[in-house]
Amino acid sequence: MNEKNRIIQESVPGRQITIAHIIANPDDRVYAKVGLHDYDKQALGILTITPGEAAIVASDVAVKAADVRVAFMDRFSGTLVIAGDVMAVEAAIEAVSDTLRNMLNVSTAKITKS
Repeated sequence: MNEKNRIIQESVPGRQITIAHIIANPDDRVYAKVGLHDYDKQALGILTITPGEAAIVASDVAVKAADVRVAFMDRFSGTLVIAGDVMAVEAAIEAVSDTLRNMLNVSTAKITKS
């Protein structure tokens, strides 16, 4: 008998920030490895958000809340990387976390720093 298997794939994303991390003083090799040459000597803030489209909202909130730039954003994976001085990156991530939690009912992760 020649049976074909049928596979059904579903994606049911939660509404959450799973990573909210600040790298205060990245090693120079980090910038090179992730292709962020233009952000050398700046702190990096890394967020992973579901649904992925919320990264668009988060990037807007971040740049309006503090003097940071969007170094990378992927609306499909929900990845957002922002760059600036440490205090600005921290303020931006806190604003993103607060805004997504209060406006969009997103569960938020603890903001961590290294």
